[in-house]
Amino acid sequence: MMAVTAGLRLLEALATPHGLDRYLELVHPMLTVRELRGQVTSVHRTTSDTVTLTIRPTRRWRGFRSGQFVRLSVVIDGIRRTRCYSPSTSEHRPGSFDLTIKAHDGGLVSRWLHANARTGLVVHLSQAEGEFTLDTARPRRVLLVSGGSGITPVLSMLRTLTDEGHDGEIVFLHYAYRRSDVPHLADLRALADRHPNVRLVLGYTDAADGDLQGFCTEEHLRAAAPWFTEAPAYLCGPPGLMAAVRGVYDGLGIGGLLRTEEFAPAPVAVDTAEATGTVTFARSGRRAPNSGRTLLEQAEAAGLTPEHGCRMGICFSCTSVKTAGRVRDVRSGETSTDPDEEIQLCVRVPVGDVTLDL
Repeated sequence: MMAVTAGLRLLEALATPHGLDRYLELVHPMLTVRELRGQVTSVHRTTSDTVTLTIRPTRRWRGFRSGQFVRLSVVIDGIRRTRCYSPSTSEHRPGSFDLTIKAHDGGLVSRWLHANARTGLVVHLSQAEGEFTLDTARPRRVLLVSGGSGITPVLSMLRTLTDEGHDGEIVFLHYAYRRSDVPHLADLRALADRHPNVRLVLGYTDAADGDLQGFCTEEHLRAAAPWFTEAPAYLCGPPGLMAAVRGVYDGLGIGGLLRTEEFAPAPVAVDTAEATGTVTFARSGRRAPNSGRTLLEQAEAAGLTPEHGCRMGICFSCTSVKTAGRVRDVRSGETSTDPDEEIQLCVRVPVGDVTLDL
């Protein structure tokens, strides 16, 4: 093994400055030594605005735990773009996994994949990441709640539990506008039919033919899972659903039972007291008045295209060095004035004058 490692290092040295993978990909894009890639082996458009990609990763892939996410990168107009997506398949499926991706308005990567993904497409991948996972000791009762494209990590949990032959009570509660907006609906119904311990509950906000109508309330949760105050729950969905469910749990004093995963960045309120001064992008020679938005948004408004992924502070794709100034973390409220500090642009706002090495 040591001889193989030493040989790889020698080949990498000989292949500089591009690296060995740059030459191997000329032979075949899936032939790599260091990088993790995946090839799309099938494409299904399950609703009018979602696409499901089956991906076969290279041998460096270490698998995932249901609920985790991967960073997927594609090249669009000559620029590599990265986004985070959660596999929707069971963690026990060998050799491949599915990503179900909703084409969001203004979503550059999601809309590109929805329109252009084809069998044979090679994408760049990361190893699976994230702490939104089932407990190793599977619960006897569990509530899985999702909305919109937040269905993917909790669907993976459901599929994992059924693959394991788990016989505890499972309620899968999903919110959508209407029936036609529910990805994997046929599969969800088939799982519920095959497994008597699985109950599928559908809530529709814009239609009257669901099991529940309107937005999530305490009454909805009691109707779906009367025991929800005594069992763990896993939640992923749009901000409105997340806030509604959290409000119910916090109001009942059972917030500790709720595990959550954000899949969209929360809106950042502009603090007019902080939105003063100038943001300087030193390397590109650009300057702009501080608008109070995140540094990623301000860089994009200034015509720059910094690398980024989740836009939520999870994937660390958008890190840059702040050489001077004060910034605030929009998640914790903490501020920092350290010079030459590496920060995440998507979750930092400038407080007064800030200079970035960008």
